[in-house]
Amino acid sequence: MIYKTEKDEILDFFIDSSNYKGDCAGVYFPVNEEEIKEILATCSRQNEQVTIAGNGTGLNGGRVPDKGVVVSMSRLNKIKEINLPERYAVVEPGVILSDFQDEVESKELFYPPDPTERNCQLGATVANNSSGAKTFKYGPTRDYVLGLRAILTTGEVIELERDEIFAKEQNLALTTESGTTVNIELPEYDMPSTKHAAGYYCEPGMDAIDIFIGSEGTLGIITEIKLKLLELPEAVLSSIIFFNNEDEAFNFLFEAREQSRDNSSLQIDALGLEYFDADSLRYMKDDYPQIPSNANAAVWFEQEITSQTEEVILDEWMILIEKHNGDLETAWIATNDTDRERFKDFRHAISWKVSEYISQKNIRKVGTDTAVPSNKFFGYYKFAKKLANDAGISSVCYGHFGDAHMHLNM
Repeated sequence: MIYKTEKDEILDFFIDSSNYKGDCAGVYFPVNEEEIKEILATCSRQNEQVTIAGNGTGLNGGRVPDKGVVVSMSRLNKIKEINLPERYAVVEPGVILSDFQDEVESKELFYPPDPTERNCQLGATVANNSSGAKTFKYGPTRDYVLGLRAILTTGEVIELERDEIFAKEQNLALTTESGTTVNIELPEYDMPSTKHAAGYYCEPGMDAIDIFIGSEGTLGIITEIKLKLLELPEAVLSSIIFFNNEDEAFNFLFEAREQSRDNSSLQIDALGLEYFDADSLRYMKDDYPQIPSNANAAVWFEQEITSQTEEVILDEWMILIEKHNGDLETAWIATNDTDRERFKDFRHAISWKVSEYISQKNIRKVGTDTAVPSNKFFGYYKFAKKLANDAGISSVCYGHFGDAHMHLNM
């Protein structure tokens, strides 16, 4: 087993993309479950703190240790199986999301979860129940986890398949591979209907697998994941629309959201609806000089299309854009993969630009990652922006506004 303690060899584990810094005694690089069992059993006996590390793309210091040891998942990086007829894959936690998506798409399959940073590890996306732009239509990572294996802090292994083990009201009993029964009394709180990822997923009668998804590594180390796959769409329309007026941008986004949520609508059905405020656009102007100088907001959207529906769907979007005074002359519209990738890079650019800035300046940021009920969102957005502006704090605000979910970076 590889265990590194020299500081110059493990410095990368003392920091993440938030520029949050920490320290630890050493970093383990296991290659299989047996090595992880040994690490956890030893640390449990010695009461030593363990931090599980993904690829360091996080923005909240989650993988940065303050003491103890780190367990890196980077060497557990195999795609074990892609089952085409049944549309699922079995992977190790260290597989990089973008590599996995490229692999399944080469087989005409599709894995929807797409957090802003696709260079993350799949195990981390499960541990965080990651979401992204396509969550608007397809839901978060939780909806695609069919099974998992995890090693508890004692070194014992538990294997869970969806729809097999359920809690009895607030009591959940799990049996390890060695036959040990672990009894969990679930906390009693109401799970919000709004998009959320905070806290443990807990509901009376819940599926046992869901307590591990989003538990952020606090219950054990995930060593294998079975993921649901979908059929790859024929094509996707992608567009970025600029607005001179922020209220009109919001009205456009809200109407697009409502039409997409309306099951009777056969035309507009967005995969994602993302928003960028004026500060975000100004922040990216040097890298994207084609951003109109008078733009005060932008909305990015995507929708699946076919050769039969492309023209009709594009016409419907044009009508909606014109209705809310979007600038069609400066609009970016793509129906091919090359242009779509450029638009995707634009959508992700604000995040890495902020990370680059705080790293160069050696400062830290405060970044909110919050969602509220959709009927409260516009007021919440205005309130949060005003707080930052009144305090004289530089900020950018962007995010998954179709899900009433914003990122305010200060």
